[in-house]
Amino acid sequence: MSALLSALVAALTVVTAVPVYPQPGPGTQVVDQDAKLAGFPERGWFKANIPFVDLPDKQIEAVYYYRWRTFYEAQKYTREGWITSEFLGPVGYSAPDGGIVAAAGHHVYEGRWLRDTRYLDDYLRYWMRGAGAGPKPATEFLNKNTTDWAHQYSSWLADAALRRAEVTGDLGFAASLLPELKRHWERWSPQYNAELGLYWQTPVWDAMEYTASSYQSPDPYHGGDGFRPTLNSYQIADARAIAELARRTGDRATERIYRDRAAALTKAQEKWLWDKDKKFYKHVMRDDNPDRVKIADREQIGFVPWMFHAAPPDNAEAWAQLRDPQGFSARFGPTTVERRSPWFMKDTEKGCCQWSGPSWPYATSQTLTALANLLIDYPAQSYVDKSDYVALLRGYALTQTKDGRPYVAEAHHPDEQRWLYDSKNHSEDYNHSTYADLVLSGLLGVRPQSDDSVRISPLATWSHFAVENLAYHGRNLSVVWDKDGKHYGRGQGLRVYLDGHEVARQQDLKPLRLPVPRGAVKPLPRLVDDAANIGGSGFPLASASYSNVGNGDHPAQANDGQNFFLDVPNTRWTSYRSPNPTDWLAIDFGKPTATSDVRLFFYDDGGGVRVPASYLLQYKHSDGSWVDVPKQRRAPTAGNDLTRITFPTVTTTALRVVGTPQAGASFGLTAFQSWRG
Repeated sequence: MSALLSALVAALTVVTAVPVYPQPGPGTQVVDQDAKLAGFPERGWFKANIPFVDLPDKQIEAVYYYRWRTFYEAQKYTREGWITSEFLGPVGYSAPDGGIVAAAGHHVYEGRWLRDTRYLDDYLRYWMRGAGAGPKPATEFLNKNTTDWAHQYSSWLADAALRRAEVTGDLGFAASLLPELKRHWERWSPQYNAELGLYWQTPVWDAMEYTASSYQSPDPYHGGDGFRPTLNSYQIADARAIAELARRTGDRATERIYRDRAAALTKAQEKWLWDKDKKFYKHVMRDDNPDRVKIADREQIGFVPWMFHAAPPDNAEAWAQLRDPQGFSARFGPTTVERRSPWFMKDTEKGCCQWSGPSWPYATSQTLTALANLLIDYPAQSYVDKSDYVALLRGYALTQTKDGRPYVAEAHHPDEQRWLYDSKNHSEDYNHSTYADLVLSGLLGVRPQSDDSVRISPLATWSHFAVENLAYHGRNLSVVWDKDGKHYGRGQGLRVYLDGHEVARQQDLKPLRLPVPRGAVKPLPRLVDDAANIGGSGFPLASASYSNVGNGDHPAQANDGQNFFLDVPNTRWTSYRSPNPTDWLAIDFGKPTATSDVRLFFYDDGGGVRVPASYLLQYKHSDGSWVDVPKQRRAPTAGNDLTRITFPTVTTTALRVVGTPQAGASFGLTAFQSWRG
């Protein structure tokens, strides 16, 4: 090959490198995106992926952007692709590679608004086909009632897959999972009671220890097995979702079966769990309860049926309890059990985790989703209105603070500005709930549809707001409300844009539905990170010339599949306090591996760890020596951001970064990645 041809091939290799982020395409420019992302890491990821909002309530807005940052942190690359983690660090009861199914429905509801579809595609495959669907020991610690990880806790994955498809417009992907979604639904059958036509669940496997219903059993931690409006509503929702996906694929037999199952479950839930006197859905003990008496206490789980449109309009009186001072009302609420219950706040100060009164983000987000459905999709009622949704969302936003900054942990005191359950190196940025979804689908009223349309039905009552360049059915959707036309300078009233072009306007905030012709969706290819080793043992093996192990900055944390920039917990390697003039971090693949796309994320704490003054990217030659990677094309080196290096393919057994630190500082990496198609 001539030198000229070699140069052309090398140039082509660099030019055709796969983009890191999806391209947003044309849209509006109402929101100052850079201002909204001030202080964020890897801002290119957020600009490519999230809908931007501008809200007059800056507390609600600040938490909105913060919660996108926590979702970014929760993306974990594994041997099967991406999963969404609940805790940033490992816990002993998770599925392989760290998945926990308890909040998986929340994760999909939240992540459905991302433009990059690869995260949730991988995540849903993980629970339906991958390690998340694999066998689990049937032990007391891991749930003795079930034998696979996807059923360790209650969830609503089929419903979530459909709701996500309504945003992307890609019902085909969700439909491709139909065999697995059906199997997932059927695997709850050991907990089905044919006499009642309902499923039973142990409260702890609803992710709720020490509930009001649990205290009324011999086992307050696990709770008495019972028929609950959680798992039954989830099964109703999942059956309906399976039926809808079957209908879209022309499988009428499956559609009929699952619609009938959903209808029968709905009828049974009304018969056995709806308390006609107390006007609420309640827990019914399974054992030693021949008359199927409902517990006396109203628990927040009684709002769950509305989250899935599984409650009839006539039951709306239940929502009076949301505003009742002896019900669930609280400044940082709602509470997880009504205040009039004798179990309210029992033992809550004795340690995690007591779900008998504290404000719990998991349940709060369920209640807000349910309330949005009631206000937007149900007939008018007199118990709650739009102002209640805004107030509840604001209380939820006020809950998510610590030391004056946005923060989410495990559970909050309902009446005091403090987190009850917030343990160091465990609870930080706890990803166990939704928030962005509540702003987008509830507050701002973007209601996704399965057909080529969208509903806009805002619950916000402000004088102005905007949501910009929301990825919807392959288009960029923007909604701008400006009551007097003075805030955004685009005229009075509500305006809707597709790909930057105005397609609808009206003078008020009345609901509207408008067509959205599908755009061309070109998802980026699935890639493999050959440097990742989530388990930390074997190959690829990370090593370093020096490590600040006293502070936990081990080499393996640079290729653990996680990439965030927190001090606690951390997922980085640093050379802090190294005596060496230069230091290196190496990844040994354990075998010859082709590489051409290396992505480095240098850590910068603004103090003792800074971006290196200079660095080399080297590969191990066949003779064992280290050689600079030739013909590198580098993105600008930045701290707490992506530094991408592309080059003509090199086959090697190892790569390393050799850094020369700035004067008086060391350097570090939160991630060292080597991607291939």
